[in-house]
Amino acid sequence: MMYENTRSFADLEDQRDPLRSYRDKFHYPKNEKGENVIYFCGNSLGLQPKSVRSFIEKELALWEKDGVLGQHSRWENFHERLIHLTAHLVGAEASEIVVMNALTINLHLLLVSFYQPHKKRNKIMIEKGAFPSDQYAIKSQIKYHGFDPKECLIEIEPNKNSNVIQTKNIIEAILQAGDDLATILFGGVNYYTGQAFDLKAITETGRSVGAFVGFDLAHAAGNLVLALHNCDVDFAAWCSYKYLCAGPGAPSGIFIHERHHKWSGPRLEGWWGHNKSTRFEMGSNFDGIQTAEGWQISNAPVMGMAPLLASMEIFEEAGMPSIWEKGNKLTGFLAFLIQENLPEVSIITPKDRGCQLSLVVPGGKSVFNLITEKDVICDWRTPDVIRVAPHPLYNSYSEVYQFVELLNHSING
Repeated sequence: MMYENTRSFADLEDQRDPLRSYRDKFHYPKNEKGENVIYFCGNSLGLQPKSVRSFIEKELALWEKDGVLGQHSRWENFHERLIHLTAHLVGAEASEIVVMNALTINLHLLLVSFYQPHKKRNKIMIEKGAFPSDQYAIKSQIKYHGFDPKECLIEIEPNKNSNVIQTKNIIEAILQAGDDLATILFGGVNYYTGQAFDLKAITETGRSVGAFVGFDLAHAAGNLVLALHNCDVDFAAWCSYKYLCAGPGAPSGIFIHERHHKWSGPRLEGWWGHNKSTRFEMGSNFDGIQTAEGWQISNAPVMGMAPLLASMEIFEEAGMPSIWEKGNKLTGFLAFLIQENLPEVSIITPKDRGCQLSLVVPGGKSVFNLITEKDVICDWRTPDVIRVAPHPLYNSYSEVYQFVELLNHSING
């Protein structure tokens, strides 16, 4: 796309935007004067859909009216309302999806099954600089199995003087590890740099050496067009409070490829993963559901799922291809304006990305504080990065243009 360094270009793109009406479906933050702020923090917490309140109130009304009777009339299968919508979102078969728990809990549950180290094959591979919670989970899993993270954890890092991990370097590292490699767990998008990884290439190579391959899609779900089934990914998990706009602490989704559904290996078992037809017979022997639902432990957190259901209906209506296309254009426009107007600002995010740009700005934290005072909501990541993420469902090209003007004034006075 050809961009222009003018406000009139931004205004025209807003008029042409096929998703422009979706902004009205979200509550948009305002400052003390009642004016809209610029909210570019959907990579940390998405805005609230206006429909959320009615979705929650519906469940509250049922609880008020029927008490426990609501369990069997509605809530027992409430999570199933999210399965098809979520499958469409991440490119999966319905049987490969379930929403449950929180993200790191789900990563632990998945690693119980898909990290099975033994004397020969015990290595697990991640990207250098993975989200800290992923690092904690993986290291604790290694130690749980009696191994040493210093010996079993392989971290792939960028080449010298680069922030980007080349796909060819990942492929080479996987092939070099070979039979020693038990599991690969990469981010779909690195939280710090905003780099989107090549899921298909990583999966093909990892499975060729006999490793399980999974992804933490916290910064990819609702941001990128995903094809988990066709990429042959073994497992994945993601949160829903970032790009998916389901609210603080909203439940996580998981994907488990259908080839694993007749599972006889290790997993932690719970009541809600048991065969639905006999679940309430209260038998003592576990009979796992032969879909991703077999990995469930407990019944659905209905009040947490209701906001997610409200948001997922919006995503289903808009469609991920359209959402991704606008996100790519918004971020491209942002990158263009920075390069044209602020050559002193470094963009460390590569072109393989989603909605996020990670910026290294002269003045660092002091500049971040200045733009915050100017009613810009983005975030700071130590040691030197401002993360900026315009969301295609509620942000505009005009806001991108205004942000760069404010950033320029904050840097240059």
